[in-house]
Amino acid sequence: MAAKATQATRVAQQAKVAFTLHEYEHDPGAASYALEAVELLGLPAERVFKTLVVLRDGKPAVCVIPASDTLDLRALGKRSAMAPTEQAERLTGYVAGGISPLGQKRPLPTLIDDSATAFDSVFVSAGRRGLEIELAPADLVALTGAEVRVLRRDAGA
Repeated sequence: MAAKATQATRVAQQAKVAFTLHEYEHDPGAASYALEAVELLGLPAERVFKTLVVLRDGKPAVCVIPASDTLDLRALGKRSAMAPTEQAERLTGYVAGGISPLGQKRPLPTLIDDSATAFDSVFVSAGRRGLEIELAPADLVALTGAEVRVLRRDAGA
């Protein structure tokens, strides 16, 4: 199956950043979209990042964290919560499981977990289920205007 261009891939192309697309056959019954990519692409879970839409004091933002980790909502402030799926889809222009930090309908403030900087490249959704874009963390930060900080919950918490 040939990868089709998405808004996320167009953003990366227009910015002239190096990237690679990785496509896999998405299973509609998958429990976790990000972990499905880890398994089907044979990647380490710490290099595949999921994109989560949150509400911070009622305002939407995007958090990008490793596939197997849990977002620490407390790190975002007292009045932070996950955005309902329908709202996340409406805000980003993508469907759940295909929400990319790149090329959103309306760019949202973005935070990327600091663990991304430990790798030469990371994987995030390329804008549809079954398609990942691999790019340098610095390019992901630059394209999204992201703040880099610890976002994952401590395993002992």
